[in-house]
Amino acid sequence: MENDKPKAAIIGADGNVYNLIGICSKSLKKAGYEKEAHEMSERIFKSKSYDEALAIMCEYIEPVEVGGYENEY
Repeated sequence: MENDKPKAAIIGADGNVYNLIGICSKSLKKAGYEKEAHEMSERIFKSKSYDEALAIMCEYIEPVEVGGYENEY
């Protein structure tokens, strides 16, 4: 999946971790990675910090700026 990471507009988005999980999950599901979206969420909910949660998200998606990606949510 490394080369096929879907883009997710999280740079400049509301930084609430639940909001970011939602954006990343939608991007993954839209790209056909429903299993990975669930896996990512499970891992984030078990994480110990905000930074760890962001690192996990970036394993699954390519972060892009809000307004800089035509298929953002």
